[in-house]
Amino acid sequence: MDILESAKMAGKTLTANKLRSTLTMLGIIIGNASVIAMIGIGQGAQKLASDQFESLGPNVLFVSPGSPEASRRTFDLPRTLVLADAKAIAAQVPSVQGVAPQRQSQLPVVYRNLNTSSLVLGVTPEFLPVRSFDVAKGRFVTEQDVERNTQVVALGADLATRFFGNQDPIGQEIRIKGITFRVIGVMQPKGAFLGNNQDDTAFVPITTHANRLTGRTSPYGLDLTFIAISAKNEASIPAAEFQVTNLLRLRHKVTDEDDFTIQTQKDILQIVGAVTGGLTIMLSAIAAISLVVGGIGIMNIMLVSVTERTQEIGLRKAIGASQHDILIQFMIEAVILSAAGGFLGTAIGVGGIVLVGALSPLQASVSPIAIAIATGVSGGIGLFFGVVPARQAARLDPIVALRST
Repeated sequence: MDILESAKMAGKTLTANKLRSTLTMLGIIIGNASVIAMIGIGQGAQKLASDQFESLGPNVLFVSPGSPEASRRTFDLPRTLVLADAKAIAAQVPSVQGVAPQRQSQLPVVYRNLNTSSLVLGVTPEFLPVRSFDVAKGRFVTEQDVERNTQVVALGADLATRFFGNQDPIGQEIRIKGITFRVIGVMQPKGAFLGNNQDDTAFVPITTHANRLTGRTSPYGLDLTFIAISAKNEASIPAAEFQVTNLLRLRHKVTDEDDFTIQTQKDILQIVGAVTGGLTIMLSAIAAISLVVGGIGIMNIMLVSVTERTQEIGLRKAIGASQHDILIQFMIEAVILSAAGGFLGTAIGVGGIVLVGALSPLQASVSPIAIAIATGVSGGIGLFFGVVPARQAARLDPIVALRST
């Protein structure tokens, strides 16, 4: 008997028991759909993280207080990074184009009877070019505002809309932590960054933030949350990192462990990529268990099928079918079940990825490699788990099989 004839007979046998065949394929369908969806969503998460880090600004380095080891040991980081450090970097590091010191706090913001808790950033005028922010209306914090501790604020797009709707907010007054601030500008929409809405933010002069809102907490000067530094170009990032490190070590009189941490966009993106990649692999591995469970289900059903079709097997052997013919027959049935389940699972997985991409900010993508692997593995599982029942059917003695009915 040729392969084509065996395939036709296998198809007729499986379609004769539609419900059982469908239930048998269910494990393979779920496994394939889960693997493809998890890989696609994981790649979408990595792409989203990459795009968001690029939105931080071109060629940006971030200097934060505390060593990497100290950051892992405690949340109460030392207050060793100060405004004077940022000014020294801007004046003395030749590979640096811009320096944007920053303080930040979550504070109550009130306008008339509307109130919310928003992120309030203490910034300098250099914040705009270094972090790639733009003003949509009005103006931003100026050097004069910083020098005079002016009580002025620029609002993120969402925060301005929440308080003022379609009204012009310029010149209006809001209260931050009970202190009155005059609105001088509204920012262009920036979007979310790692789950934080950058448009729900208020920007005030850094000196006003320290002296009027939170107070100074460092004996070394006006302490900072971090310093954002833009290098002149991508090639100068390593030089900027080296020069800033040496300068801060000299200024802080460091002889052992650094009391600051410098990270580039690439460093942070590698960390995020490793985390999202690890989660994708873990979720895909969990989903792949469904493929194994589906293969075991195929083997169980095929073993039951051998028992039910004992007379058919005996009759075919009695009229000349060889062990090889019977073996091929049952192997083809197992492969058809797993392959059909694989194709259906692939369709469901791709549909799930498209749905996630349409309903969420994740740019989920369909991975041809994931589809090929999942479909190939599902077919291989059917072949592997189909061997035992196929060999059992092929070894049946035709006389015993015919007498057993």
